Amino acid sequence: MFNVGDYIVHPMHGAGKIAGIEEKDILGEKQSYYVLEMPGEVKVMVPVNKAEQIGVRSIIDNSSAEKVFAILEENQTEMSLNWNKRYRDNMDKMKTGNIYEIADVVRNLSFKQKEKGLSTGEKKMLVSAKQILISELVLAKHATYDEIEGLVDNKINQSFKEFKLDNVDESLTNVVNKFIPFDGATTQA
Repeated sequence: MFNVGDYIVHPMHGAGKIAGIEEKDILGEKQSYYVLEMPGEVKVMVPVNKAEQIGVRSIIDNSSAEKVFAILEENQTEMSLNWNKRYRDNMDKMKTGNIYEIADVVRNLSFKQKEKGLSTGEKKMLVSAKQILISELVLAKHATYDEIEGLVDNKINQSFKEFKLDNVDESLTNVVNKFIPFDGATTQA
């Protein structure tokens, strides 16, 4: 059981603060709900008696936050080449609410984005996973969103350079060196 004022994490919405506990009558059944204030002035209501089943948990501490950053510095883990299976696998990781699994999703999708790009669904998943990750790290490290976002991006960029840069298709990393005028003639830039 959590108390008003506690910082907790919802597996699909990220970290927030319990602003209150309200009783609601839904379909003739009275039930107590945690009212979570999330970043961006979003409010989420979670049934008190199902919070743990849903995966709601307390935020991580500072030492666990350091483990998250260590995960971001590692090489990506094996992912399916089939985007549909990869999407399902990553969604399953996110639904666990486990911060380490979410860090793995953020790192893996960030690498994939840098290497070959992502489908629209995977782009949305990366944005969501990154927001969930950062929202918790902000509270665990007592920092601003921008500070943590910069740190996360920096860790991913460093690990990408260390593990993946040699394997990236050069056509994705080179700047276009030709200008093609409208009349069809080519000119070197």
